[in-house]
Amino acid sequence: MSVETASGEDLHAAMVDQLVADHMEKGLVMRPEVEAALRSVPRHLFTPDAALAEAYRADQAVVTKRIGDEAVSSVSAPWLIAEMLGQAADAIDGGLPGRHVLEIGSGGYNAALLRELVGPSGSVTTVDIDREVTDRAAACLTAAGYDDVVVVCADAEQPVNPGRTYDLIIVTVGAWDISPAWTAQLAENGTLVVPLRTFGMTRSWAMRRTGDRLVSHSQRLCGFVSMQGAGAHQVRYVDIADGVHLRLDEDQQVDRRAVGELLAQPQTQAWAGVSLPPRTVLADLDLWLASRITDAGQLFVVLTAQQEAVDSGVVAPAWRFGTPAALNNGAFCYRSTLRWNDDDMFDLGACAHGPDAASAAGRMVGQMRAWLDSGSPSPVLHVLPTGTPDGDLPAGTVLDKRHSRFVLTFTPA
Repeated sequence: MSVETASGEDLHAAMVDQLVADHMEKGLVMRPEVEAALRSVPRHLFTPDAALAEAYRADQAVVTKRIGDEAVSSVSAPWLIAEMLGQAADAIDGGLPGRHVLEIGSGGYNAALLRELVGPSGSVTTVDIDREVTDRAAACLTAAGYDDVVVVCADAEQPVNPGRTYDLIIVTVGAWDISPAWTAQLAENGTLVVPLRTFGMTRSWAMRRTGDRLVSHSQRLCGFVSMQGAGAHQVRYVDIADGVHLRLDEDQQVDRRAVGELLAQPQTQAWAGVSLPPRTVLADLDLWLASRITDAGQLFVVLTAQQEAVDSGVVAPAWRFGTPAALNNGAFCYRSTLRWNDDDMFDLGACAHGPDAASAAGRMVGQMRAWLDSGSPSPVLHVLPTGTPDGDLPAGTVLDKRHSRFVLTFTPA
């Protein structure tokens, strides 16, 4: 049966089958209650303007509102929803049945899945800053039979229901910081799942609350439309060559012309001298590099590039949508594309430009080898209130935000 002639039921079943298979491919196991919820909620009812085939693509978000060329609201990709729901269920002792949940960022579909997961004795409140979005979510939820989900139009940077706490707060928009209201509304030992920009790279962090602190339980690579309202924080882009940019998400100060002059100098390539199997996951390596570059007193930035700049050889990044890079007076260095050998194994490399290019590339591949030699440790994020004294912070790389002090540590995988 072709996609064009398949029924909604067939496409729905095929999407969930694909999600389960994709989990297995990543070495993950989808929790049975998450699979059951995915099979119960008809996604096309939350994407009424999309074709059935688009509604049931496992790897694709459906944009529901744009302002100009920018997507400001969407029904997130099913694979990402499934992984975040799994993170939430894994982090809460006893799972989600009977839990009270606050969702920040409302498309309707995820709220319906959460309603299935918490069951009759639980509750779901979903909030969004945009009245058009909440009206649409409420209509879709009612049409799908989930009219007991509470839909609120408000800026969730402030408490949604002052005095009430939730067992789970799940954020479905890209955040730069943790609002104090989120921690205050989270029950003791409750869980916050949030797509958080950390060193310019977004991860879905599942974090547990202990007192005024949050500590991560798991993290996943992800991407989301950015938060609006009082919690918004704009990403800055600096052009350093045609089609080559630096993405700056903190308070980095960069001399665009000086970096461009470094990039114009001949490229030096260094290799770590390792042989890794094709399924090696490198997402945690990027955060490791960010922490090591920062701890060494160098400026950490994220390199992005258009395909034309890669094809012409101006840059050769590991991933053109966001590659870790280090900047100092003598060199601009970044994680480069992989080198494959005849045995279908690959090596890690670094490219550098500038008078100190050889040393910079050598330092970066040394940091890569250190990550591998340490057992490919996983990042752990600690979030503490701003103003917490340095002496009360865990040992790690500190990143100060508006409301919070982030500390990134690593633990063996």
